[in-house]
Amino acid sequence: MAYIADPRPHHGALPARSWLRSNAPALSLNGPWRFRLSPTATAPEDFAAEAFDDAGWDDLPVPAHWVLHGDGAYGRPIYTNVQYPFPIDPPHVPDENPTGDYRRQVDVPADLAGCERVVLRFDGVESMFRVWVNGDEVGTASGSRLAHEFDVTGSLRAGANVVAVRVHQWSAGSYLEDQDQWWLPGIFRDVTLIGRPAGGIEDVWLRTSYTDGRGLVLPEVTADAPVTLRIPALNIEQVVVAGEPVDVGEVAPWSAEEPMLYDATVSTAAETVTLRLGFRTVEIRGDQFLVNGRRVVFHGMNRHETHPERGRVFDEEHAREDLARMKRFNVNAIRTSHYPPHPRLLDLADELGFWVILECDLETHGFEKLGWHGNPSDDPAWREAYLDRVERTVERDKNHPSIVIWSLGNESGTGANLAAMSAWVHARDAGRPVHYEGDYTGDYTDLYSRMYPPVTETEQIGTDGSRTPLLGCTPAQGARQRTKPFLLCEYAHAMGNGPGALDQYEDLVHRHPRLHGGFVWEWRDHGIRTSTPDGRPFYGYGGDFGEVVHDGNFVMDGMVLSDDVPTPGLHEFKAVVQPLRLTFDGADVVIDNLRHSADTSDLRFVRRDSSALAVPPIPPGGSVRVAVDADPAAWLTIDAVLAAATAWAPEGHVVATAQRPASEAPVAPARVSSGWRPFEFENGSLVRLAGRPATGPRLELFRAPTDNDEGLSDRIEDSDESRPDVSSADVWRRAGLDRLTTRRVSVERSGDALRTVDRVAAADSALSVLMETIWSADGSVRVEILPSSGWPTVWPRIGVRFDLPGDVDGASWFGLGPHESYPDSMRAAQVGHYRATIDELSVAYARPQETGHRSQVRSLTLTSGDDAWLTLTTIPDTRGRRPGFTLSRHTPQQIARAAHPHELPPSTTSYLFIDAAQHGLGSRACGPDVWPGFALRPEARTIRLRFSPGAA
Repeated sequence: MAYIADPRPHHGALPARSWLRSNAPALSLNGPWRFRLSPTATAPEDFAAEAFDDAGWDDLPVPAHWVLHGDGAYGRPIYTNVQYPFPIDPPHVPDENPTGDYRRQVDVPADLAGCERVVLRFDGVESMFRVWVNGDEVGTASGSRLAHEFDVTGSLRAGANVVAVRVHQWSAGSYLEDQDQWWLPGIFRDVTLIGRPAGGIEDVWLRTSYTDGRGLVLPEVTADAPVTLRIPALNIEQVVVAGEPVDVGEVAPWSAEEPMLYDATVSTAAETVTLRLGFRTVEIRGDQFLVNGRRVVFHGMNRHETHPERGRVFDEEHAREDLARMKRFNVNAIRTSHYPPHPRLLDLADELGFWVILECDLETHGFEKLGWHGNPSDDPAWREAYLDRVERTVERDKNHPSIVIWSLGNESGTGANLAAMSAWVHARDAGRPVHYEGDYTGDYTDLYSRMYPPVTETEQIGTDGSRTPLLGCTPAQGARQRTKPFLLCEYAHAMGNGPGALDQYEDLVHRHPRLHGGFVWEWRDHGIRTSTPDGRPFYGYGGDFGEVVHDGNFVMDGMVLSDDVPTPGLHEFKAVVQPLRLTFDGADVVIDNLRHSADTSDLRFVRRDSSALAVPPIPPGGSVRVAVDADPAAWLTIDAVLAAATAWAPEGHVVATAQRPASEAPVAPARVSSGWRPFEFENGSLVRLAGRPATGPRLELFRAPTDNDEGLSDRIEDSDESRPDVSSADVWRRAGLDRLTTRRVSVERSGDALRTVDRVAAADSALSVLMETIWSADGSVRVEILPSSGWPTVWPRIGVRFDLPGDVDGASWFGLGPHESYPDSMRAAQVGHYRATIDELSVAYARPQETGHRSQVRSLTLTSGDDAWLTLTTIPDTRGRRPGFTLSRHTPQQIARAAHPHELPPSTTSYLFIDAAQHGLGSRACGPDVWPGFALRPEARTIRLRFSPGAA
């Protein structure tokens, strides 16, 4: 089994070539295969013989991951982020190496068998595989997310054949595939027999460019016969001459906003290949990254291939909807983290319109804990593997106009092998730049790229002439990096509730042209659908499948939940990066078109009262001023919507929006309702509210920690101080914020009012908070919250809790909505009238945490079924600040104790939280902490409410 530990990438695989649509004979081998799993790699190889009896084997679909089938009989998924799930002993792997043997009876038609050559293509196998055809070994290969072809002409025949494949979960190649994702072995992409006719086309690359309205094609075709290029829409039909460009005349350019594609064919007498061409020119000019002469701003997502039931098995319908969802949320770019996706995904990116950074299947992150000692990136023994991986990446996908940057991989340190990869790409494709974030000094890449720099550092990078040192750079190296376009290949960590500060990064992009935007980590949660022993379904993460080492729920870090539900963070992203800026200026609205290449003729501008605005088409980069006739006492909301349906959204879909605040009148004095008693007390404590059992208000300073609250990232905003290796949540727990106790200091009755004073503190702490509550017969309550001096930390919230009957199951409110909002994530929130059930008010994050806060509420009506029970009106404090609310079935303490939603206890109580303030969200799970301006310092706050019966 020496080949398993061989760093060389393959034995017998053919050179890489494009993934092409051809009319040559082909036969898909997708479908049921016979399957056997062995615990080690040493099972007998007699299964490859034609006569082998596999009657006792199971059936397993191809493509599939075997650990996602068999209900555990074939092993379980393993999630790690940085850790290797085997000893770091390169290039060796353990003897305990799950090995899957596959067999398939194949009936090969005569036209396929009669071709001059036949190749067997595997589009994705994790991690290493060995192939036999009719008992003849044809080769081995590694590179899980890469395509490999084998010439099987001499072994194949017309009629019955046997194809056998042995797949090892671990191999030397596994050291190069330590991406932040599940380890999922098996044949998980297509398997195809492809005929290669005499005089056929081996490979095609139609390089295109666009200049001054005209398109150019530089064909590179590998064929032993005359080749004809046809582009019917451009009236092109001519024989290809090697090295001679084809001027196609006037064309519409391709861009992510206007993805114009032209159908083309490349033909010989024996074979026709079909492609779709997009004309665009990619260049770096100074510190600007340009496509078709215009600066590109990436509003991107890092995208893994993941599905809760299929894993990385591709489903085109789901992928198309996934990309359409991206477009609807103003995502314009994809980084294929951290490997090439299924090739059809790139066809969809061409068609729907995305800027794509195509990343090689490479990551060696687990060597970081060793100080990168032994890292393959600088070891000559691995050079061939590195070069093979980048060649297979580029050659497979070189025809796609959506790909504007090649990326060498991710988090693999640095070294000579990465430099060699870059040199090969530059020699092969001068039309696209090379990216690799780990090249901090810029020795071999064309863009300056970083992960998770704080806002302040990002601004310094974007500022001309800054003397601030760059990470890992000498002054000379830093000066070189500042001459390049800057890209945030990862800049916000969308784990759980968050991220915050998206708008601050976006603001920098518009102020500093060197900054070209970036890519959020990441698009989608990687939850795997599983169930408890008693059958309750949930989405599993690291540790839920008995892994020896794992990285917990760090794999649940997407803008979309595992079940395709967009998070509030994605709504915030859409609002922050919207391609139009609408600014109210007196009686006018100024509309700026921030698009790269599209004007606004595809949009209508409408007010929420359904009246339209007359707005002329605005060119990209242009601006117009439009008068709006609106009552200043009313909230004015203007939407830019699609004038017609597109491939990714219906007519009327909102692309951008803005709201002008109303000049709100002061809250009117209370009028006491005759005979209505809102409050009932016993011993100075509330026992009934509006005739129903209730308690409160109880001081609440704790929130169920978000993933960012639990984060240990060492990146901190606006400070040179080193941060202790402790999370904000740990600090809160140490301060006892999750276990506060109350001592009643005094109770006073005066006329129609009741005043109570409570001292709230935690065991083993001298720090405290005084809470004064004043109840009035007019239905109002005022809560004064005053902390003692000496609190050393930020607080998660300053609020109060009311415990209400369990049938209080919904709310309608006037305030910010419809989605939750927090201090550093409020751009998607707009003032309006909203309604939701108690379950709709919360987000079902894979690990329960703080969720559901709605900010700046003016009035709130609590409902029971279809009935309005009680309305609360908020009164601004002396600084004009209004509280927010959360309605939940569980307390923060209950939520914090649950690792999964199904672990939350049954609830017979509904909990209403009225928060004077909340701490921000930040990105601390992997990125910067909460910006100081959104951090909640212990301070005195006032909450004033007025209760009234039923609907307001």
